[in-house]
Amino acid sequence: MRRATAAAGPRVTLAMKVNGKTRRVRVPPMKRLLDVLREDCGLTGTKEGCGEGECGACTVLIDGRSVNSCLVPAVQAQGATLLTVEGLARGATLSALQKSFIELGGAQCGICTPGMLLSAHELLRRARGRVPSDGEVRDALAGNLCRCTGYQKIVDAVRAAAQGSPNGRPARAPRRATARKPPRAKASR
Repeated sequence: MRRATAAAGPRVTLAMKVNGKTRRVRVPPMKRLLDVLREDCGLTGTKEGCGEGECGACTVLIDGRSVNSCLVPAVQAQGATLLTVEGLARGATLSALQKSFIELGGAQCGICTPGMLLSAHELLRRARGRVPSDGEVRDALAGNLCRCTGYQKIVDAVRAAAQGSPNGRPARAPRRATARKPPRAKASR
């Protein structure tokens, strides 16, 4: 669904920090951020799914907040700090979240995976070391659609990454406290 951008016309020079590196690009101001990242920055991990902001495949973080990059004019990224899926890993070493997606089957065909990872990354950063509940993970990922899975493996992967689990198993929710019944009195014979 690549949209044509005007070859001629006004252009602006944008400076932004992308995955920790300062980037300068000269682009039409209304060019979609998605296209700037893919075409001008060579960062093809960000995917286009619907092109209408409905699926979340193009999710990136701008100044720590998730956005659908297919809806953001490039000029809005001027001076911003961006994080794309390529910025989650440290060189060739995948992040705990990326490893967890792989180990627990959270990544299927790969179209939604970059957006899921960035939305989950934002959630885990806000959780500050706390393991979010299944419901919290589902709420955080509500803007990301996947056609391949029933989402539970993705939820498990996010929670396992939050737990820092070496075996990839998600943390279990604490059991609810229940009132104990008094022991039965033994019948006397």
